[in-house]
Amino acid sequence: MIQVLILLLLQQAEKVSAAWLVTFENPDICALRGSSAEFRCSYNYPDEESVRQTAWDKGMIQNGVLERVRLSGLPSYYGRYEYQDKFGRRSKKSVYLSVTGLEASVRPNRVRLGDSVTLDCRTECQNTKIIWFRDGRPVAEPTFKAQITDTGNYSCAFEGIESSQSDPVALDVWYPPLNVSVEVNRSDPLLVGSSVTLTCRGSARPAAITYTWWHSSNGSNSSTEVGSGQVLSISSVELTHTGTYVCQAENRVGQSRSAELLLTVEETVHPLIVLGIGIKVIILLVLPPVLIWVWKCRSHSDAKNEENTSNDYENVIFG
Repeated sequence: MIQVLILLLLQQAEKVSAAWLVTFENPDICALRGSSAEFRCSYNYPDEESVRQTAWDKGMIQNGVLERVRLSGLPSYYGRYEYQDKFGRRSKKSVYLSVTGLEASVRPNRVRLGDSVTLDCRTECQNTKIIWFRDGRPVAEPTFKAQITDTGNYSCAFEGIESSQSDPVALDVWYPPLNVSVEVNRSDPLLVGSSVTLTCRGSARPAAITYTWWHSSNGSNSSTEVGSGQVLSISSVELTHTGTYVCQAENRVGQSRSAELLLTVEETVHPLIVLGIGIKVIILLVLPPVLIWVWKCRSHSDAKNEENTSNDYENVIFG
C-alpha cells in the first residue's frame, strides 16, 4: 500500500483570519492501482481576504522528516493530476490516499464435483463492493457448489470500474468418468476368423488413466477380465467370444462402467457349401419356367398330331 498525503495550500497577502476553514469530504480514499482518484473539499474565507494562488502538496519523508512537496514540482505527476478547485486554504488536516491492487484466489485449492467453492478477492480497500467474472462473464455469487461448467478463469473487480480486473485464477473442477460407452468397429455379420475393435469413450477430469475390459458369456452370471487399455482388439474372433462386453474407466476421482455391449460371432460358411447353395437356388429359380415351357411345347405338338390323324381318316373311301 502506498500512502499519499495531499494538502491544500493557499498563499495570501493579508493576515490569516479565524474564519478560514477547509474541510475534506472524503478524508480517507482507497483507489485501485491504475484507476483515478478524486479529492473533494469545501472551504470558507472572510470577505476581506483574497486568493492569489492554489496548489496541492504531497507529504513525503525526506531525510527522516515529513515535508510538503508541491505536486507540480514532482516529475512523476506530470500529466497525471488536474486541479478542479479554483480557491483554497491550507488545511489543518490531511487526506490519505491508499493505493491497492486486487488478488483473486479460490478455496479449496483442489475442487471436486459437488464441493463448496469460495472466491476470495484480497484488497486493502474497505467497504468496497467486489464483483466476479468467469472467462469474462459475470458470476452471480462468490460461493457455490462446484459443477462441471464452473471450470474456468476467475477474476475480481470493484463495482463501477469493471475494466480494471485482477489477474485471473483458474478453477479446475475434477470429476470421475461420466457417460462411459463402448464404440465397436466390426464386420457385419461378425464371422469366425474376422477382427473386431472395441474403444472405451467417456468424459473425465483429470483424464482416465486406467481402463479394464470385462466379458460375460451368454447365460453366465459372472464376468471375466479380458483386457486393459482404452482399446480392446481381437484379431481373429472365435465362437467363444460371443457375449457381452463392459468397459470400466477410472481416474484419480473415481470409476464408472459402460453399458453392456453384445457381440455375436457366427460360424464361417465353407465356400463349396456356398457354391452348392447357390446352384440349388439357381435351379429352383430357373427350372419351373423351363418345365412350363416344355409342357406348353409338348401340348402344342400333341394337338397338331391329333389334327393330322383326323384329316387322314376323312380321305378314306370304302367300296
